[in-house]
Amino acid sequence: MMHLTDLTGLAGIASLIATSVLQLPRVKRLAKHYLAMLAAAVLIVLLIPFNGLPLAAYVRGIVGDLSITTIVLLWTALLQPCCAATELEHRDRLLILVAAAALFLYPMTLGMSLYDPYRMGYSDTVFVAVVLVIASAAWLLRHSLIATSLALATLAWSLGWYESTNLWDYLLDPLVAIYALGTLLKLGINKYRVFGAKSNR
Repeated sequence: MMHLTDLTGLAGIASLIATSVLQLPRVKRLAKHYLAMLAAAVLIVLLIPFNGLPLAAYVRGIVGDLSITTIVLLWTALLQPCCAATELEHRDRLLILVAAAALFLYPMTLGMSLYDPYRMGYSDTVFVAVVLVIASAAWLLRHSLIATSLALATLAWSLGWYESTNLWDYLLDPLVAIYALGTLLKLGINKYRVFGAKSNR
């Protein structure tokens, strides 16, 4: 019997691969309806059993389960042709939050500090309260993607959706941390180049 964790895990990996396919240079030039059909086809193929397991399960065995935040970002990317410009701005704000959380969590967890913030994810009421306050503030400020990601991650954690009992694993994973830091670095470099070009005129 398939568990809730398996459903989310397989859907997350399938979404990751489908999103990667849609980001290929030649694929990105396709019309919106062709992009939608291609995404649907890739998702279906990845969830078809092969030797008793869906194709996505083999990749999941290597990558592991993705955080709820990653899944939300992946579906934002998959639905990008249907999204307004404001939704893309919300995505960038979520990436800033993800990057800040990654810079706070991973260096300290890997031994750069005597304090390990990962422990807060184990039913620390203060940490859960802070996450919910940030989600509420984001909702009031109409940063819907941030609010949705934090709310869904907290809800999934409270339901014990994943095998992990740590809230951090629902909020963050190495892949989304690397993606967020890389994307923000790229945006920063592009803005610096534009600013430099204007200054030289």
